[in-house]
Amino acid sequence: MPSFDIVSELNMHEVDNAVDQAKRELGTRFDFKGTKCAFEQDKNVVTLIGDADFHLRQLQDILENKLIKRGIDIVCIDAADPELNLAEARQKITLREGLTSEQAKKLVKMIKDKKMKVQASIQGEKVRVTGKKRDDLQEVIAMLKGADFEMPLQFDNFRD
Repeated sequence: MPSFDIVSELNMHEVDNAVDQAKRELGTRFDFKGTKCAFEQDKNVVTLIGDADFHLRQLQDILENKLIKRGIDIVCIDAADPELNLAEARQKITLREGLTSEQAKKLVKMIKDKKMKVQASIQGEKVRVTGKKRDDLQEVIAMLKGADFEMPLQFDNFRD
């Protein structure tokens, strides 16, 4: 039977490239000359460091633009509240990856509510959809692409 997997993954290589490009732009922008503004990356967490709150907003804007240009959906960004003091301001930006069990349950419910002839099952951080016809699976993909979901979705492992 044909099947495919619904996942939410980040291409970490592209994230690294986007952060590097943001660092490069930070070095060339005139409005950041003489400031302590910087980006620090630790896997899925990018820390923005600036002199004041408005610097953090500008740094976040730069980072989001670079992520978009690299093909990363910024819906997966989870920005924490800024930590402000007199010397500097810091903000942690977490790039979420993977489907939580609640999100997977929502996906399965969305698919079942459409009453298509497919079965959806949760398998860890992914949802496997199986059906008798390839056309049914393609309808599910089209429906999910059109739906407004809280995480970017990718469709992998399409088997006929």
